[in-house]
Amino acid sequence: MSLDERFNKAAEDVKNLKTQPTDEELLELYALFKQGSIGDVNTTRPGGLLDFKGKAKWDAWNGKKGMTQDDAKEAYIAKAQLLIETYGTK
Repeated sequence: MSLDERFNKAAEDVKNLKTQPTDEELLELYALFKQGSIGDVNTTRPGGLLDFKGKAKWDAWNGKKGMTQDDAKEAYIAKAQLLIETYGTK
């Protein structure tokens, strides 16, 4: 399987976890997915005073700045596999 195929499969598989991962795990997964599929952050940081979730997601993604898309995809696949092993799937 190609890297893109494995990345897409991991993205589908992780949707079927038995238990929801922690917020930190979800943010890491989100950041790696965005970095792997888009690359460095291409939007401005949310400015709303009460948009804590949006800011946290943007900060997590921005924390991956400079990581290549291929490296982010590999890290995403590894993180997804760890979560599947930890939480199991439906």
